[in-house]
Amino acid sequence: MAEEGPPGWISCARTATSDTADGTVGDGTVGDGTVGDGTVGDGAGGSGKDRPRGGLGERIGDIVGGGPVRRWVKADLRARWGQALLAVLAVAGVVTALIAAATLLEDGTNPWRGLFAESGGAHVWIHTASAPDAERLAKLKHVSAVAGPYRTAPVSITRDGRRMAAVLRHGTPAPPAVARPLVREGRWLSARVPDGVVVERSFARALGLTPGAPFVVNALNGTRHSLVVTGVAESAEQGFYPEWPGLIWVLPETLEKVEPALGRSEFAVGLRMTGTDPDATRLLTQQVAIALDNEVGRVITWQRVRASMELDNRLLGLLLGLFGAVGLVAAALAIANAAGGRVLTQSMELATLKSLGFTRGQVALTLMAEHGALGLFGVVLGTVSGHLVTVFALETTPVPSMNAAVAGGAALVVLIAVGVPAWRGCRTPPIPAAPAAPPRGRLSHLARLALLFRLPPALVLGVRDAFTRPAHAALTALGLAVPTMLIVIGLGCWATLDAFLADPARVGQAAALQVRQGQLSPDETESLVRSDPQVAAVYPGTEVEALVLGQARTVVTRALGTSRAPYPFPVVEGRAFAARGEAVAGQGMLDLLGAKVGDMTRVTVGGTPLIVRIVGRVVEPDHDGEVLSVGLDSLAVKDAEPPEFYSLVLKPGADPAVVRGRLMAAGDGRLEVLHVVNPAERLAVIRLIIVASIVVLALVGLANLLTVSALGLRDHAVDLAVLKAMGLTPRQVMATLVTGTGLMVVVGVLAGTLLGAFSAAWLIDLQGHTSGVGAGIGRTPSPLTLAATVAIAVGAALLVALLPARRAARARVPVTAR
Repeated sequence: MAEEGPPGWISCARTATSDTADGTVGDGTVGDGTVGDGTVGDGAGGSGKDRPRGGLGERIGDIVGGGPVRRWVKADLRARWGQALLAVLAVAGVVTALIAAATLLEDGTNPWRGLFAESGGAHVWIHTASAPDAERLAKLKHVSAVAGPYRTAPVSITRDGRRMAAVLRHGTPAPPAVARPLVREGRWLSARVPDGVVVERSFARALGLTPGAPFVVNALNGTRHSLVVTGVAESAEQGFYPEWPGLIWVLPETLEKVEPALGRSEFAVGLRMTGTDPDATRLLTQQVAIALDNEVGRVITWQRVRASMELDNRLLGLLLGLFGAVGLVAAALAIANAAGGRVLTQSMELATLKSLGFTRGQVALTLMAEHGALGLFGVVLGTVSGHLVTVFALETTPVPSMNAAVAGGAALVVLIAVGVPAWRGCRTPPIPAAPAAPPRGRLSHLARLALLFRLPPALVLGVRDAFTRPAHAALTALGLAVPTMLIVIGLGCWATLDAFLADPARVGQAAALQVRQGQLSPDETESLVRSDPQVAAVYPGTEVEALVLGQARTVVTRALGTSRAPYPFPVVEGRAFAARGEAVAGQGMLDLLGAKVGDMTRVTVGGTPLIVRIVGRVVEPDHDGEVLSVGLDSLAVKDAEPPEFYSLVLKPGADPAVVRGRLMAAGDGRLEVLHVVNPAERLAVIRLIIVASIVVLALVGLANLLTVSALGLRDHAVDLAVLKAMGLTPRQVMATLVTGTGLMVVVGVLAGTLLGAFSAAWLIDLQGHTSGVGAGIGRTPSPLTLAATVAIAVGAALLVALLPARRAARARVPVTAR
């Protein structure tokens, strides 16, 4: 016997082979054929014809060397390749979402940060009516360098019947060291081309301007001047057009020719700080106001420019981060359940390894190598996928250190998830045990209730089996509840977007069109738009920069409608303004002022103080909610007349495109009619994110279900033989198995649905509050959607549980059971 292999190995192999007589082992659900097919015995205790003969110690050394273990792991993974593939895909999808979220949230991918670092930008830009003392500003605390001062003059450009606002900025042939524009096309200013200018890139794209293209600007005094583009540049000084006026750098003599009057221009000076501390920025702006004797007209901070360049990346990043972070927990639970189930299933094989000399550490490392390899492979796959998504889909430059941090954190979570089951597996005693009997214990209350209502025996047995392992049942329900909760939250985001599109007035988009007078007079413009039969209301409006006193910071003040006929703002707290001196504000403005509804506030518009009482909070999607809205009659006449634009509210059922075409034709091309973009239209990509997240979360839930089914068959393999011997039909046996799994599924899905339904609107409102938009926008999925979600989830889960149950129910009853 010594030459043929260790007796203990042969007896274990024979025992494992006899246990597969009912067919439940060979189908990959209980024993998976990992011992009975000879994969371990081939390398450690075979017949001796296939390998050199040797002593027991030598053969144990061969096993410890890893050859048989590798074949054992390989056979086990081959037997459950579907479950292994699901685990890999689930982890890969979660890691991809985390990398994409971190990329969108990371400042390094924000256009502002890259431009700011490359151009040596200024953190604060001060606009004054007269040239400030640059040397005095350079001595302020936290200031490391000064750019300018530069003289600027407002102009306009008429193109295709549209009049676009622009600003001419003083420039020199030698680019400055601080806040230097980055030339991307053509070349910088040159004295050899006195009429040559450099145009900011987003403005150049809007006008279709390229190096060498001529264009005409209109000065405030009505004169027209021909200029030629010599270059296209980027800058971190302001945001992108059209949210910001077009920026054009010109030579000093050119600026003097276009606008000779100093009273129609202003000066801009940039202050570069020693850091980007928001408190230091706020302190610096206050010092500037004191140093310049409150002659500051506008203040633009780096936070405002960065926020304007972020667009919707932050919201997308937060959504992906939520799905990724909680999805990683769900994936870890799925892997832990899978590893724990396999440890229970392989208890006989683990006992055999212990009897052949494996230490606890070697058994634990073997289990971690098998189950951890799946998670780590998913991490690697997700890292590669996340890199490709950031490069090609998000069109951003990935940050290697950030990707490495996400991958490292995910790998750590995976190893912890498989470490606990591996530790339990290494404690398996070195005595080959018989196939495990179902855990014993008291009947659960649900099983007692099933007996009380005299349900069919198959269902009663299924109810009993569902909760024979309370801890396992709780983990299974939790592993299904977490993905379901996230799916419902995603559907809540979808419902919120649908509500925005169905009722744009909820996000301040009651007006579908905005009309600018173009080449018509204000009276002609207003008369023309009011005459259209599908226009329900016309609200004149203008937007001005207002300086917040005490903070020396500039915010947007929007005058829209009048006190008697206010624009229909979506007021979620308080009321709309109804008299001069009243205003409504976004959440961002309230946070900036440290105010609440009912407080008085004071700002300065063009040097004129404006004191208003905030009577309501509105949903404000623009400028991070830092907008103060008043009636047009609350502004001084010089700021309110003529109106800058007219917002048109159309009658129900009117097509904005048709009305726009009719107004353009009536204006004979001299009227500028713009379509108001709904914020939900910019966030359409969220729907793709939700769909992708649901797929990944479904994979996580499916991996959990396969583990539950396999462990259930392992626990009740002997029961199945007894039930068949007692005369239960295959359908009744199948009903028993499916009921046991289905009850845990129903509990998990219902719990996840309820938690998701209660938290969806709250999370969306929380994001709205922190982003400045304001709370009151969240929507919960409709009851029909929730019911369909539960039905689909439970139906799919039962279908998954039905397949292995059907195979087990059709297996032959072993002779010993008969």
